[in-house]
Amino acid sequence: MLLRLNAADSRPLHEQVAGAIRRAIAEGECGPGDRLPSARDLSQALDVNVNTVLRGLRTLRDEGVLEFRRGRGVTVADGADQRSVLLDRLRDLVVDAGRLGYSKDDLIDMIKGIS
Repeated sequence: MLLRLNAADSRPLHEQVAGAIRRAIAEGECGPGDRLPSARDLSQALDVNVNTVLRGLRTLRDEGVLEFRRGRGVTVADGADQRSVLLDRLRDLVVDAGRLGYSKDDLIDMIKGIS
């Protein structure tokens, strides 16, 4: 898995780490059931602190993209390849809505009105 961070990106590093892993999953570099390199290996490859990598991994675990299993390390969750695409679309929607002056609560109300 080849991960890269963009030095010009203004987002916090842990978000960039999570984004790089999401991107790798979305592009098929790794898929459901695949094991990720250790946090130490990822931190060396990305030239960031191991705690930064761990924070990014925990974010993805909380989103259901990754699973932490004792003895097996960190693996890509079933359906993660589809979920990451949806989450990216949602993030884009929140950014677009913010530019138009809508809050997250406004978006939630709009979504509830659709169903």
